Amino acid sequence: MSTPIDTSDEILSGEAVAIDVQPLGFFMRALGALIDMALGWVLFLLFLWLRMWLMGLGVIDGSIDSILAVVMLVVCFVIVPIVIETAMRGRSLGKLAVGGRIVRLDGGAAGFRHAFIRALIGVLEVYMTFGAVAMLAGAFTARSQRLGDMVAGTYSQRVRTPKLISLVPVMPPALAGWAQIADVARMPDRLARRISQFLQHAERMTPSARARIAHELVVATAEYVSPQPAAHPEQLLIAITVLRRERERRALSIADARAEKLTGRHVGV
Repeated sequence: MSTPIDTSDEILSGEAVAIDVQPLGFFMRALGALIDMALGWVLFLLFLWLRMWLMGLGVIDGSIDSILAVVMLVVCFVIVPIVIETAMRGRSLGKLAVGGRIVRLDGGAAGFRHAFIRALIGVLEVYMTFGAVAMLAGAFTARSQRLGDMVAGTYSQRVRTPKLISLVPVMPPALAGWAQIADVARMPDRLARRISQFLQHAERMTPSARARIAHELVVATAEYVSPQPAAHPEQLLIAITVLRRERERRALSIADARAEKLTGRHVGV
């Protein structure tokens, strides 16, 4: 029986293809929100200084002072966030700093409607409560969603990922004979990525965690590999990766050869 693959961070595209995405962590999202809040308050203080300066010059009448104050609040904390998030396709200065982007729950790009809902509710949960409601909501949701995200159907997706070190696996000598008769079927992309990521980071794992994860991955590949050799789990994962790479390389070579034949026939015609 294979180990179930965790799909909590997967979404389905319109073609029913699983896409592996990662939501932005709670602390990184809170940091981005603090940056956006600070910029909003700086903008408001600039507007406040400009109002006082214009009042000192007699340009603004005191009778419209209260109306102007409300307008400044709406512009700084509602209109400006909506415009920035819509124009930057789910990004803001704070999100740029922490590597996040607001997207729909299905992974699609967020639009004006989503930004409008988030900004309106953000006045209550971010500014009127100094972020307390947003922090409570984010701490108890799987994707660190605040109330505005829940209503708008959005979350903050991580778009800045660490650069992975390329790894070219080599067939273990002990499994060279098995590789001549092995049949490795196509695996789910999620499982193949897990194997690749494990092999890239195995050297930095503790021995117990390394052995446990290798065993779990071998169990998960049991229905796709025949026959199952009696080998060290990590060596078997390397051998499976090498066989999959060679199979994909052969498939590409066959496709290229067919394309060359078709091209030659068209030229001859």
